[in-house]
Parts: sequence; structure tokens; C-alpha cells
Amino acid sequence: MGDKRKDYISWDEYFMGIARLSGMRSKDPNTQVGACIVSQDNKILSMGYNGLPRGCSDDEFPWSRDGEDNKYFYTTHSELNAILNYRGGSLDNAKLYVTLFPCNECAKAIIQAGIKTVVYDCDKYAETASVIASKRMLNAAGIRYYKYERTGRVVNIDL
Repeated sequence: MGDKRKDYISWDEYFMGIARLSGMRSKDPNTQVGACIVSQDNKILSMGYNGLPRGCSDDEFPWSRDGEDNKYFYTTHSELNAILNYRGGSLDNAKLYVTLFPCNECAKAIIQAGIKTVVYDCDKYAETASVIASKRMLNAAGIRYYKYERTGRVVNIDL
């Protein structure tokens, strides 16, 4: 009997990789965000990315950030999509991996869904009112969040 392989990826690498891969499905020309929700026993429960709701054509709605008719009126964030995509019942005590720190609206959904841990990759909007409010609510609700520590590992997937 030989020794087991030692260079396998960690759970955090695996699930953040799934979140990053999910974000690659986004049609948004500026920001692609992905999310992966995981059970306490490391089973993938749901995934999501930022995009338009089901039935709304990616070609018929705006993708611009500015103007009276912009993407913010129509797109759903990855975290909310992952929560809404879940059809298995409760998300109590689940963990959410997301490539960008959640906004205040997603924080509300995370709290209400019963998710207890958020692992995020990027916090580039940390100084905005939305993320400040998000962190305030997550803290008040006892939701643990921490930054994903990149390992520098490169994974190639031939598609």
C-alpha cells in the first residue's frame, strides 16, 4: 500500500476555485463575481454568479454602470443568486465562498438564509457605505467572515 498524494488542494482552495469558476459565467463586462455555498460537512449546496434573472435576455438589458438605465437595476449579485438557486431546504450553518465581499443587500440575504461563515477573496469596496453597512450587520448577527488566503497554486483545466 503506497502513501497518499500530498499535493491535493485544500477545501478553501477547492471552494474558492468553484466560486471563481462560477464568476466566469457572468456576462458583466466590468465585474465577474462568483459564489459557492457549502454545508458543514463540505458538500456543495449551491452556486451563483452576478447576472440577470432567469428569463431576462443578456442581450436585451444594459450592462453599463452609468445613466438612468444601467445594469444595477437588473442584475442579481452572485451571493443572492446562490441563495435563490438552492432548492434543498435550509442553509442554516452553511459557509459561503465569494470572490468579492458582499454588499449590504447580500448581507441581509446571507443573514436571513442562516449562513454562518463568509469566506471572501477581494474587498476592493471596503471603504464604501455599502460594505461598511454589510460588515456592521454581519458582525451584529454573529456571522464570521474572513479573507481567503491565496496559496499561489496554479491550476490548469483544459476545457
